[in-house]
Amino acid sequence: MTAFFQRLGLPFEGAWLLSTIVGILVIALPLMLAVAMIIYADRKIWAAMALRRGPNVVGPLGLLQSFADGLKVFLQETIVPSASNKALFLIAPIITFTVALMAWAVVPFGVGVMVSNVNVGLLYILAISSLGVYGVVLAGWASNSKYPFYSAIRASAQMISYEVSIGFILITVVLWAGSFNMSAIVESQKGYYGFLNGNGFNPLLFPMAIMFLISAMAETARAPFDLTEAESELVAGYQTEYSSMAFALFWLGEYANVILMCGLNAILFWGGYLPPFDWAPLYLVPGIIWFLLKIAFFFFVFSWVKATVPRYRYDQLMRLGWKIFLPTSLFFVFLVSGFLMLTRYGGAQ
Repeated sequence: MTAFFQRLGLPFEGAWLLSTIVGILVIALPLMLAVAMIIYADRKIWAAMALRRGPNVVGPLGLLQSFADGLKVFLQETIVPSASNKALFLIAPIITFTVALMAWAVVPFGVGVMVSNVNVGLLYILAISSLGVYGVVLAGWASNSKYPFYSAIRASAQMISYEVSIGFILITVVLWAGSFNMSAIVESQKGYYGFLNGNGFNPLLFPMAIMFLISAMAETARAPFDLTEAESELVAGYQTEYSSMAFALFWLGEYANVILMCGLNAILFWGGYLPPFDWAPLYLVPGIIWFLLKIAFFFFVFSWVKATVPRYRYDQLMRLGWKIFLPTSLFFVFLVSGFLMLTRYGGAQ
């Protein structure tokens, strides 16, 4: 795209800047639309599993319900508690929303279809997703209220706990692919048993795929790990004191993170933009279609779990992260690295 703008007479610096902005908008604007639709889908799935109808009044089949809700919060008054730290109170939702968008910069939607094809894309995503905890902690502390502060402490401990396990899970994928580049990780998943695409079909990495899916639910505070907004003791969690667009930014950031985690499940373990079978006719379908279908499937799993699984106690949540997932993921790092040393790299020299 930079070359296109250069042909229009722009200098390289201006063409690069304009092409980068266009690339960001091409991803950010559809993502915002996808968040609105994914909220609608979430509510419809919950309703279907509870034998209810869900949103069905605003627009055909209720498709405009999310936009009506967005307009409602946009027109509401933003109330800032008088005893709060006003600057941090308003910055917190901006951090949460912005960080959720930044991670998409290195996500490959197809061959070469991404904002930035950096060699350390997976490290970038891990670093960016870790920043989300700052928005949560600032929101709880700046509210100067007991229950949001409790929730922020819970959320930060929960996110940090499961990020440790996610880090070790990602190491197994990087070892197998031999690269931190997201596109290289996807391309390395071709041809398992000659006809399957996806690390999930690898016996050594399949347990990691299951653990990553569960850890992703905990990382995004989805049920059954939604202890940050347990109604019985925390009212609405760290965003209790928020209203209007400040509250909506938390909501949008949360769902953008959920879609990101669904995308990472697809990229790291199930072939990303590759078709599920290594069969030539399937490659005629654009890679972005396969990628979006996989995201939709994993989002359905997220909603399915939320609609059917009861909430964990906090001690159960932390025990799962530290006593089960952490040692198991660490064991698989040794297992995968040892297997690769013996097979791919010829053992000790």
